[in-house]
Amino acid sequence: MNYVDGFMAAVPKENKEKFLEHTKFFSELAKEYGALSIVDCWEDNVPDGKVTSMPLAVQKLESEAVVFSWITWPSKEVRDEGMKKLMEDPRSSEQTNPMPFDGKRLIFGSFNVIHQSE
Repeated sequence: MNYVDGFMAAVPKENKEKFLEHTKFFSELAKEYGALSIVDCWEDNVPDGKVTSMPLAVQKLESEAVVFSWITWPSKEVRDEGMKKLMEDPRSSEQTNPMPFDGKRLIFGSFNVIHQSE
């Protein structure tokens, strides 16, 4: 089964278009290095929690929206090699494609797919 990198961030609402530009640029690079697909989702119904929640996890401010994203790779091996090349590619640098959000509050992790229904 596929391998997935998941991400969650708080993006200033005023930077929605900048985020789209950023992720479209990044997506093309990721696909060059083997990614199958990249999905980015802008919050619609993301409630605040008392103990835990997506807004709490990313320390979302009132002026921000939660973004939930993932990259699907064909395997962990392709992901590891692709991400290594992606991080070394000067086109993915902060100077070339700056993040339009606070990267210190970006949450990410990598996952083995154990079930998929389409």
